[in-house]
Amino acid sequence: MPSVPPAAPKRLLTIQDVSCVGQCSATVALPLVSACGVECAVLPSAVLSNHTGGFPSWTFLDLTDELPRIEAEWRKQDIRFDAFYTGYVCQPQIDPILSIASSCAASGALRIVDPVMADNGKLYPGFGPDFPAQMARLCKGADYILPNLTEAAFLLGREPVLEGYDRVFVEETVAGLHALGAKNVVLTGVSFDSGELGTAVSDGSSIRYDFNPRLSRSVHGTGDVFASVFAGAILRGLDALAAAALAADVVCAAIEATPDSHWYGVAFERVIPLLVSRLEVEAIAAR
Repeated sequence: MPSVPPAAPKRLLTIQDVSCVGQCSATVALPLVSACGVECAVLPSAVLSNHTGGFPSWTFLDLTDELPRIEAEWRKQDIRFDAFYTGYVCQPQIDPILSIASSCAASGALRIVDPVMADNGKLYPGFGPDFPAQMARLCKGADYILPNLTEAAFLLGREPVLEGYDRVFVEETVAGLHALGAKNVVLTGVSFDSGELGTAVSDGSSIRYDFNPRLSRSVHGTGDVFASVFAGAILRGLDALAAAALAADVVCAAIEATPDSHWYGVAFERVIPLLVSRLEVEAIAAR
């Protein structure tokens, strides 16, 4: 009896910068999405010598003008994607990205938006006060958005509140993000207890939470690890809460595996076997 060939893997396009050094953005997304068994194509929004967190300086090559050229080539060859996962992008790139996500989408393609622009109550260097409104345009109609509390506040035109809030505040924030047009909201950095940190996951009708013990250490790139594992897990068929829980577990394990001297990023490579094994368990449980 002839063997049945395996089904083709889902193909995801990630659109974000390539920071050559620093273990973030596309250099995190490509290996982690691939480790989930999902084909990962990369469209760089910019190329940086290194990321902007902790380094004294960096180079920046804006690739905005290249995006429509690449889109035209893909359309000519009928190249399509099952999902689009966006991270760090620039203001002039919002319209080109929306165009690519429309013209190069396979049937039923998903849009996953990590609105990378801020943390700890402040916008990242290079983003002006008008940028959150542009990022909100990218979030409109997205299947999943993954803001942290600071990014959520800026998307909603509010001052960030990072402590002393309650579940009502989180529910109002999530409702506001749905009002922007996001179908599912995964709000990160949520905490009601000083010993825990987690996510609020909402489909618009109910909110579910996932928490991990709070780690005392903070390192660069953990948001990109979370978003990349989440995107890969969604393409593997996990629901949003299970994908968020897996992503958070991988982030925590990666932080714990990162040496103190490794200040510029998180050593996610050390926990790729954990990610693969957890996905295998999920696949077995789903049979």
